[in-house]
Amino acid sequence: MALTVHEDRPAGRHAAIPPGSHFRRIYAPRASDALAFSMSTYAMPLLVLTITSSASLTGLAFALEWTPRIAAFVLAGNVVDRRGAAIVCFLSSLGRAMVVAASAVALMMLPRGTTETVVILVLAAVTGTLSQFGFVANEAVGAVVTRRGEARPHGTQAVLVGIDQTATVIGPLLAGFLLLYGPGWMLACLSAVSLLAAVLGLQTPPTPLRAASPDGAGKVGGLRAGLRTLLRLPALGWLVGGLTCSNLALGLLQSASPVIVVETFNRSSVSVGTMWSAAAVASLLAITCCRLVLSRLDLWSVGVVSATLASAACLGLPLAPSYISYTILVAIFMAGDGGLTVVLRTVRSLIIPSTALGATLSLTMLILLLPFPAAGILVALTPPTHLGRVLLVCAVLQAVALVVTFIRLRRAPALRLVADRR
Repeated sequence: MALTVHEDRPAGRHAAIPPGSHFRRIYAPRASDALAFSMSTYAMPLLVLTITSSASLTGLAFALEWTPRIAAFVLAGNVVDRRGAAIVCFLSSLGRAMVVAASAVALMMLPRGTTETVVILVLAAVTGTLSQFGFVANEAVGAVVTRRGEARPHGTQAVLVGIDQTATVIGPLLAGFLLLYGPGWMLACLSAVSLLAAVLGLQTPPTPLRAASPDGAGKVGGLRAGLRTLLRLPALGWLVGGLTCSNLALGLLQSASPVIVVETFNRSSVSVGTMWSAAAVASLLAITCCRLVLSRLDLWSVGVVSATLASAACLGLPLAPSYISYTILVAIFMAGDGGLTVVLRTVRSLIIPSTALGATLSLTMLILLLPFPAAGILVALTPPTHLGRVLLVCAVLQAVALVVTFIRLRRAPALRLVADRR
């Protein structure tokens, strides 16, 4: 399949190169979309638990939230490659704002019961799908800016990861607080943030465009192109494989923590949001440290330290005796995960060819997120009293996978190349 790159061609008038700083063109759109993404990710399972008091439905909501996100990745990558990031950011955020606003009105009119639960589950699936289109578009913008050499590679990626983690600090806490006053308040805020993300999304710089496939290969062609690229990049393949196993543990924490905090530790929805906000603060601090340390150490060393923190914390979580200790261990886990994310994004942004950028980004994200719906199904099928055992098994799998990954990458040229290009 022939690919044509147009580095400076905008995707329509809406994506013409806008004037302004990095903050206006890159960081502000990323921040608003990340806040909406964070609120929807952490609030939907908690919203279901608040309404139904059912651990099984909470896990099901998490699975329904992530399954369409995964299904949308390949299509999102192809759309970004062929239409540009700006229009994708705008339409996905605008669609999310409209869907959430309509759902808020419906929930205010419906009585508590099965119908209301169905509305929330459908809302989780739709917002998840739209959020992934915006996420892929923002990732493509970050990769393009890094490749153009406008800043140090790891510095740009650390800022982007830091924005995501800052949104994760604010999003769960804000959502948990608003849920105390009712679902309508939380959904209204989510709709407003999504609308802001749509407006700011028009400021994003243009991304390379790929010519449409003459044979209409569509999603399958994009998936094959991304797979071919991934197979040619063994360092990226090992990183994606190791972090996929780690994400199973992360997904289990995200889906099971509302049940554990509310039912096991007898805390409120605000405590769930506070826990994730504290974890995001720890992750943000870890990302800042990575940005400083990467001026002296290579990515392999930073990845090993991050993997050790994440694995050790996850192994200790099933034994946490209280809410405080559980929160501390989750924070340590997320600090390690933040460091691993910086390593992955830096490698990914530099070694993926620009002509297959969207397709390969989509494929790597697709693989990395496959564990999330699986984690939701595990929670839905597991009695609350046995969630600790399932978490322990996932923690052991994570530790083994990360050890194997970084042993194989000890002398990987791609990680040394990144270090040399700082």
